[in-house]
Amino acid sequence: MTTHVSRIDTDRDIDPNASPAESYDTNTTPNTEFSMPDSPFEQAGPPKDKRLLARQKLSTLTLEEKVSLLTAADFWRTKSIPAKNIPAVKTSDGPNGARGGIFVGGTKAALFPCGISLAATWNKDILHKVGQQLAEETKARSANILLAPTVCMHRHPLGGRNFESFSEDPLLTGKLAAQYIRGLQERGVAATIKHFVGNEQETNRLTVNSVIAERPLREIYLRPFEIAVREAKPWAVMSSYNLVNGLHADMNSKLLNDVLRGDWGYDGAVISDWGGTNSTADSLKAGCDIEFPYSTKWRFDKVLDALSKGQITEADIDRAAENVLTLVERTKGSDLTAEAEEREDDREETRKLIREAGIQGLTLLKNEGSILPINPKTAKVAVIGPNANRAIAGGGGSASLNPYYNTLPLESIRKVAQQPVSYAQGCHIYKWLPVASPYCSTRTGQQGVTIDWYKGDKFQGQPVITQHRSNTDLFLWDSAPLAQVGPEWSAIVTTHLTPKTTGKHTISYMSVGPGKLYVNGRLALDLWDWTEEGEAMFDGSVDYLVDFQMEANRPVELRVEMTNELRPLAKQKQFNMTHKYGGCRIGFKEEDQVDYLQEAIDAAKAADVAVVVVGLDAEWESEGYDRKTMDLPSDGSQDRLIEAVVKANPRTIVVNQSGSPVTMPWADRVPAIIQAWYQGQEAGNALADVLFGLKNPSGKLPCTFPKRLEDTPAYNNWPGENLEVVYGEGIYIGYRHYDRVKLPPLFPFGHGLSYTTFEYGRPSLSSKVLTPDGSIELVVAISNTGEVDGLETVQVYVRDEKSRIPRPEKELAAFEKVALEAGETKHLRIQLDKYAVGYYDTSIQKWIAEEGTFRVLVAASAADIQYSVAFEVKESFTWVF
Repeated sequence: MTTHVSRIDTDRDIDPNASPAESYDTNTTPNTEFSMPDSPFEQAGPPKDKRLLARQKLSTLTLEEKVSLLTAADFWRTKSIPAKNIPAVKTSDGPNGARGGIFVGGTKAALFPCGISLAATWNKDILHKVGQQLAEETKARSANILLAPTVCMHRHPLGGRNFESFSEDPLLTGKLAAQYIRGLQERGVAATIKHFVGNEQETNRLTVNSVIAERPLREIYLRPFEIAVREAKPWAVMSSYNLVNGLHADMNSKLLNDVLRGDWGYDGAVISDWGGTNSTADSLKAGCDIEFPYSTKWRFDKVLDALSKGQITEADIDRAAENVLTLVERTKGSDLTAEAEEREDDREETRKLIREAGIQGLTLLKNEGSILPINPKTAKVAVIGPNANRAIAGGGGSASLNPYYNTLPLESIRKVAQQPVSYAQGCHIYKWLPVASPYCSTRTGQQGVTIDWYKGDKFQGQPVITQHRSNTDLFLWDSAPLAQVGPEWSAIVTTHLTPKTTGKHTISYMSVGPGKLYVNGRLALDLWDWTEEGEAMFDGSVDYLVDFQMEANRPVELRVEMTNELRPLAKQKQFNMTHKYGGCRIGFKEEDQVDYLQEAIDAAKAADVAVVVVGLDAEWESEGYDRKTMDLPSDGSQDRLIEAVVKANPRTIVVNQSGSPVTMPWADRVPAIIQAWYQGQEAGNALADVLFGLKNPSGKLPCTFPKRLEDTPAYNNWPGENLEVVYGEGIYIGYRHYDRVKLPPLFPFGHGLSYTTFEYGRPSLSSKVLTPDGSIELVVAISNTGEVDGLETVQVYVRDEKSRIPRPEKELAAFEKVALEAGETKHLRIQLDKYAVGYYDTSIQKWIAEEGTFRVLVAASAADIQYSVAFEVKESFTWVF
């Protein structure tokens, strides 16, 4: 028996006082919060001003009732006050689907393409429809508030949540977010745009100070929020975990009071990120209205104490409570009906939308010799790669969910191809071993494990509750039965693991609190007092591996003893607490019996075309930690696979699934490359549609793909030091940086090919002068000069020909996506106003359009300018919002 240990760093997460015991293991509001079925108040008549209604209810509340509204009732819900006609409202993650109340293995839900894949569509209409369908999904989870969209900027390719966000460009991000929000809210579900602001990394995300100068703060990082507030008026904003220029975002009065509510006139509620409240008086005075999740750490009695000491006023409490009540009015009104159980709502229209969004997000980066599309009637296809026969549908963290179904690239390709399709895995890319669940069964024969729960952390007496869990990912931060076991618990997990083959197989074990793993009654791994932290989204040890000789079809008994005492022990003193989440993860992998690389080479040689599906997955790219490298994992195995396959078969297509750029050392040798992102439950079908030409790809890159990590703008300032990260690149992120230093990237921002060709006409402007309150209409013809129907995104950049201060070479000012039949021409009319020409002048603290000439660049990408035309601003003018 051998043991292996790998060391990885992690970040901390989530407030320790997660939820009251009575809120667990239920799909409804806690018992103390139930609304009476028969309301003592009459239902409201015709629609009224929601804030006025909120103000009227506020006037009926006692001081204690007002204060009670300022902290969540449990992990996901706001406080209800039935006697005053105030229901609870429920929140749900997240950006690419409404997951519901359980983090792992909860109610099945529609899994949409991730944020960057949606952004790659460059299609505002699709984002609006996605918002509408997400509203219906949110309602099916009995929720009223969706914790989305994520609009943090892609400052660096290694950002762990880049996949969840839209782009490196603030205008593209803001315009798409606005449509997403409008779709949600016009169907009665609140959007919660996040994370406000400066949360561009996961490393030390709770404690890092993002040092951002005023101009990049305004022009880059605040701008997507500004656009969304102006165009869509989100009902909620979520403050970020990090500090901004020395103050935590939830207590940053400049951001919340001066900018959000002052400059922008924002009229919604501000909620904290989960566990992201960092003070009592300062947070409340700065404008953070609701603390999530339930906690006694900062509010309740502490608010009353701060009031008595003069640190806050009752007006501060009233303002926050009114914002909470306005959010409730906008989403649920006075509906005191008991919360329904979560349900599935698997609609055909949602399936079709997800598939179409996936197709339009797929980005054809390279297609030499027209390798694509593949002829489904004649071509013998080899499908190769570690992601070819897996559902790589989304990234990790709070954006994850339990999808209605998944579609695999291999299965979808086989459905379309009319010739035999061979398959070879090629290599492994495990970060952690796969969960052991498929090999595990309980005493009753069910897949998964049995958990016997005990009150207290000493395994004393009889189990107070026994549960079955189908998954061996047992991170229990939101699903321990605290109502039955209390705040301190112990549990015994048992299962039988049955390998399919004989060999030296590997079991992995990761523990959140104290834990021990027994195999056939013998202690295999003792993590009772572990000290080395692993790279999981939530607290946990490193993943420990242990090898055992096993026989095919002979069960091995696994037993885990664990408690929710906090580990490492040093954290008990650090956080002044003794118990937290608890849980564990059990993984399993059988010994390899074949040479995966040779199998792939043989399959490629025997095929007419090889499709190699590579990339990352939810373990490599996730909330909670950043990527360590831009290279494909792991240890060069995927790069070696691609090089070997293209050598064996020059007609090789590489499909990369990732939510951010990866290094492509083989890009010059591979004739065709598709960037496939994470495309949700229709990922396999969307890919097959494009590979075989059933649909024409039309995705464009929403972020630059650099040749090397060293070329990136934030390379020298990532991820900071001593809990401080300086945004030293200023306004020059993404394509702005590559333009400035004249450094050609691997693939430029806005790049994306098609199976047809497009021709741009010479543009014209309705006026040669832009006035403060006016706009100029740009008219440009676009023609499909190829033989198949297609969609093209026309990108409009603006350059300030002469400026008092340095400005980017060009900045995206507008974009439109147009569908064109073969041979068809359309004329696009695009409006340009003051927002297309301004920069933020820190000397006057306003936006300014300087007198002078501006050049409009009509482009197919940031590196493919088709035409330009100029206009003037006759006299400088300024504005605030």
